[in-house]
Amino acid sequence: MAEAQNIPVGSTTAGSIAVAAESTVATRMSAPPSFDVADFPVPHGREEEWRFTPLERLRGLHDGTAVATGEGVKVDIQAPEGVTVELVGRDDPRLGKAGTPVDRVAAQAYSSFERAGVISVPKEAVLTEPIRIAVHGEGGVAYAHQLIELGDFAEAVVVIDHTGDVVTAANVDFVLGDGAKLTVVSVQDWDDKAVHVAQHNALIGRDASFKSVVVTFGGDLVRLHPRVAYAGTGGEAELFGLYFTDAGQHQEHRLLVDHNTPHCKSNVVYKGALQGDDAHAVWIGDVLIEAKAEGTDTYEMNRNLVLTDGARVDSVPNLEIETGEIVGAGHASATGRFDDEQLFYLMARGIPADEARRLVVRGFFAELVQQIGVEDIETRLLEKIEAELEATV
Repeated sequence: MAEAQNIPVGSTTAGSIAVAAESTVATRMSAPPSFDVADFPVPHGREEEWRFTPLERLRGLHDGTAVATGEGVKVDIQAPEGVTVELVGRDDPRLGKAGTPVDRVAAQAYSSFERAGVISVPKEAVLTEPIRIAVHGEGGVAYAHQLIELGDFAEAVVVIDHTGDVVTAANVDFVLGDGAKLTVVSVQDWDDKAVHVAQHNALIGRDASFKSVVVTFGGDLVRLHPRVAYAGTGGEAELFGLYFTDAGQHQEHRLLVDHNTPHCKSNVVYKGALQGDDAHAVWIGDVLIEAKAEGTDTYEMNRNLVLTDGARVDSVPNLEIETGEIVGAGHASATGRFDDEQLFYLMARGIPADEARRLVVRGFFAELVQQIGVEDIETRLLEKIEAELEATV
């Protein structure tokens, strides 16, 4: 049975569960998905999918005034032997199969890229080293499209690392063949002025497994939209996220898991910490269980830790159920400050207050860092978290 838990402590938090035609949750966008920019009106900030986003900080990505200029981004790909890396034209039939743009920025990105990157892992290949995609912003405005496809029963880990300064919008597609296993780690470690908007589309084959780990630290504004759909029964999706929002930053993660196929699973866990004046984190978690998706098993959770005054969290879990024949479904959202009992327990054992606070935050994030599975990335992120805490506690 579906359940909801919402604990608004020092935040704006809302949640809803809807059944069948009574639903008004945000899994239904105001405009149908489309590859054509003209099918989306210019947003004004009153729309459901844009009401939390400061449009003026998108630097023209939403209204067509951001034209690709400057150096844009430099992309470096390191792939193990046997993996095919290509640059293809817009007419390549593989592009766009994982999902269609659901807002104007995603449609603008799809209409504006010149060449798309395609990374292909052959059938039954099991990679022992990760595929690494380094995306470095070098100024200006850039649009991009990336496709990562796995053949049947292939296994791979992909690390996408974003650094530098740029205003960019992109679509990233993940297509998993039957029985394939893909782990994707997307790190947003941009410079302070960068703007990054992206739609991530995953299409999961029969009995395939997809794990996404999204880590967001840098940038002036980061808005990511991971979306999952299933191409066959038995598919599993795990969506994990970690974000640390500093003063003045806007970090927004909007997820949709579309259970459009019977007997599939999904699990969503996102955690964030915020510090500083006008730090703003937004998490929208939408799960849709269609009428034909009998046997679905799904859960989503968002937790936020507010470290200082002046920070704001908007956390909205939505669950829409169109069939009663499910294994389980639920969602939860919680936002609050340090647990005084945890601090007291540590301090009572001789640990100084500042160190106790650091230990609480490290423990808060440890579960998600361990999901990455790439040692050098885990070490780097733990060091980044420690550096962020040094500025606060």
